[in-house]
Amino acid sequence: MIKRFHVLYVGQIDLDNVGLQGTPANDRRYSSQRLSEVFATARDVSRTMDELGYHALWTAEHHFQREGYECLPNLVQLGLWLATQTKRLKFGCAFNVLPMWHPIRLAEDYAMADIVTDGRVIMGVGRGYHNREVETFGAPLIDAEANREYFEEQLQLLLKCFNEEAFHFKGKYFECPPPVDYRGYRLKDITVVPRPKHLPVDIWMPIASGRTIDMMARYGLKAMVTLNGEKILDDVVREYHAACARHGRPKQLGEDMIWGAGLYLASSQEEAIRRVEPAHDERYKWFAPFGFVRYADDQGRTWGTPGAPSTIPSIRDGVKQKAWFCGTPAEVIEGIKSIEAKYPGLDDFMIHWAEGLSPAEFKDQLRWFARDVMPAFGEARLAAE
Repeated sequence: MIKRFHVLYVGQIDLDNVGLQGTPANDRRYSSQRLSEVFATARDVSRTMDELGYHALWTAEHHFQREGYECLPNLVQLGLWLATQTKRLKFGCAFNVLPMWHPIRLAEDYAMADIVTDGRVIMGVGRGYHNREVETFGAPLIDAEANREYFEEQLQLLLKCFNEEAFHFKGKYFECPPPVDYRGYRLKDITVVPRPKHLPVDIWMPIASGRTIDMMARYGLKAMVTLNGEKILDDVVREYHAACARHGRPKQLGEDMIWGAGLYLASSQEEAIRRVEPAHDERYKWFAPFGFVRYADDQGRTWGTPGAPSTIPSIRDGVKQKAWFCGTPAEVIEGIKSIEAKYPGLDDFMIHWAEGLSPAEFKDQLRWFARDVMPAFGEARLAAE
């Protein structure tokens, strides 16, 4: 039963000339001043969410984004600041791209944020998908196997930092500490200072593939699934559930997962589709080339695979797939509850901020959703209080 409501903001500026016929994604260029507006936007949206009883704002780590779509380079630092601007809202990292970090540095930064905010920053990690970013930082991405191997070793080291008072770690890529002489003795172990206040640390990760799911279950990571069509969503929820049981971590179906979808409220479904369509299309202009169309056709084939559609999806495709909910509050409630009913352990729903939607319009949507949709989920009301 859904108890908590979240928002995903990937860090876009207030984009101009949006939609399929708008400015091509690769042609967008903005000044440093424009690209920096995302910080004030994150603050303003956080304050709105805080007042309305939302649980967490999730943001995305990215670099070199002169196109204006994803402009937040440090999520722990951002969450630390936003916690000083709000009262109770939490701030999720979706996601710290681990191959662009030294795991010990990330562990220290997170531990400090966890302590000084009293647990209001949520840890999340990912492998990355922009080769412009990851390869520039000197880590592998184009070689998917190397990326997976590097990430898993980093994750092992990160977990040691969180969970062990002193440790020595030696892998293919990292040895911490190295066997050096220090103040008259041979260094054999180190202690990360500080360690988080709240242990064990909940670590979230996006579900990207079956192999990812098995690794997540093995290390006890929690799962985020966003903008997936109904069939693909069902497949990954059940795969994650089975993998957790296989690794001795039994859960209810949907437990320890955040499910995210796009939405737009209006006086009718047709009006909602019309109003959100340019913003929806702007999102997929940027993200579709990265493989972020997680829909299945009528024969169950994933879009982009042989025989299935391979085009940029329309908002009507998204509504049909139940990846987007558009319409009156009653229609949106019905749509969300139709998914909720399948998964008894599902406690968390996340609203995806369509990248072409202005901050003012999105905050209006958040207010409307909080007033007319959230009360339909009784336990969510109690959680907010």
